[in-house]
Amino acid sequence: MQPDPHPHPHPHPRPVPAAAPHSRPERTSVAIVGAGPAGLLLARLLDRAGVDTVVLESRDRAYVEQRQRAGILEQATVDALRAAGAGDRMDREGLPHDGIELRFDRRAHRVDFPALTGGRGVMVYAQTEVVKDLIALRLADGGPLLFDAEVRAVTGADTDRPVVHYCHEGRERTLHCDYVVGCDGFHGVVRNAVPDAVRTTYERVYPYSWLGILAEAPPVYDELIYAHSARGFALASMRSPSVSRLYLQVPNGTDPADWPDDRIWDELDARFAVDAEPALKLERGPVTAKSVLPMRSHVTEPMRYGRVLLAGDAAHIVPPTGAKGLNLAAADVIVLARALTAWHATGSTAGLDTYSDTCLRRVWRAEHFSYFMTTTLHTDPAQSPFDTRLQLAQLDRVAHSPHAAAELAENYTGLPIPD
Repeated sequence: MQPDPHPHPHPHPRPVPAAAPHSRPERTSVAIVGAGPAGLLLARLLDRAGVDTVVLESRDRAYVEQRQRAGILEQATVDALRAAGAGDRMDREGLPHDGIELRFDRRAHRVDFPALTGGRGVMVYAQTEVVKDLIALRLADGGPLLFDAEVRAVTGADTDRPVVHYCHEGRERTLHCDYVVGCDGFHGVVRNAVPDAVRTTYERVYPYSWLGILAEAPPVYDELIYAHSARGFALASMRSPSVSRLYLQVPNGTDPADWPDDRIWDELDARFAVDAEPALKLERGPVTAKSVLPMRSHVTEPMRYGRVLLAGDAAHIVPPTGAKGLNLAAADVIVLARALTAWHATGSTAGLDTYSDTCLRRVWRAEHFSYFMTTTLHTDPAQSPFDTRLQLAQLDRVAHSPHAAAELAENYTGLPIPD
């Protein structure tokens, strides 16, 4: 844990003048770098609590709103969006899910989430739509949101006057603030403000990637299908009742151009095949997007240094198998919003002082679950038949043990976010 080296000397933060929607403020309480779901949700929560914020995003609005990422929202994330007034369209258009189907050894088993977790489930609602909703709310409220604002550096992290240096509309600018929150991802700038001497990183790189496609085709099943097969992992997901999101395990370094559409569909059919449904075939449609996603686990500790705090991918990466990435980011900023709100109201830094430790306990639990799902369902190119039998034994235990199934369901639907 990194305590604040300069605790606020007064019971309330310094007053900050309100900024016009399109102004370039030079001073704010909290500078948020990155307009992904983490940064935008944090801004929304703080704005509703009366905490002044400025959001800086290096990309343009069109890029941010089209950036394809996760599509599974845990119950706590759904609840947080609703509480923030950002859940109306999600509730109209999102797809509530009460389970997943595991396919292995040419058989299928459904994991019933509500029955195993006391009623919890998940929501299928794409990150692109979460971002669109939060951007629209931010702009409607008039909060400063600067696109094409490239952050160059953060200085003064270990003082009570950190400064964000950025370029916007061809001019170098500075933003003075009380706190800086890095929601700018794994390759972002803010995490570099944490000196190497106090930063520890943990990483695992997996020997396979995902080939992901979007297709104008209705989903084959009304819930997600996770498939283990001798040919490799496959996942059937969806974006809407008419758009499917599908994934195939492929070797690292795969070029999407080497996978024409027919080859993808044929391979998906082969990996999802089970003996009880020999004629089941995916409904094929035009493939509108195709990309390769490398798989890695990564954690940076601590998530706070002085007046700089990290959230989401800036602090941790999980492989997508457990659907934890966006949800971990949301959990981070929910904890952080509570801490910053308390600081704003009382001057207390207690929540900020424990932010890193509080989040990291949940992060490492999610890292373990994502690792479990990844290594249990994927076929490592170097694994032996013995290793494969161990995977099948674990999947069979989930299918036959209520305790094992409940452990999977509780982690998938999301662990509680600590107060």
